[in-house]
Amino acid sequence: MKRASKFFASLLGALVLTATVFAAAAASSPAGSWKWTAQGRNGPQENTAKFELKGDVLTGTVTNPRAEAAISGGTFKDGAIAFTTELTFGENKIVIKYAGKLEGDSIKGTIERPGRDGGAATKTDWVATRVK
Repeated sequence: MKRASKFFASLLGALVLTATVFAAAAASSPAGSWKWTAQGRNGPQENTAKFELKGDVLTGTVTNPRAEAAISGGTFKDGAIAFTTELTFGENKIVIKYAGKLEGDSIKGTIERPGRDGGAATKTDWVATRVK
């Protein structure tokens, strides 16, 4: 009976450790679904993203009320996330740069957009929350 108790106690400990390791790995990766509100030219806009991570390479898509765009040049290293998206409206291409730091279930950083009519780029704060 003592052997069975020790076995089950060891098994339970291993399961708890495994769950803790997987939870820590998930929290330290940006992979998954995210949402945030960002100031657009016509007011606040709800945005979503789906990220995948392979090594240090981040891929996925960003969706806003006007379009869905694939991520390009995505990286993730030491908690820092960076990627760009490109949107096309008619003959106009708009490249948007995202940068941030993963902090648990949030990403905090900046979004840089080109200015209107060739003006200076604008930066806005970006706080994304993991969708569970």
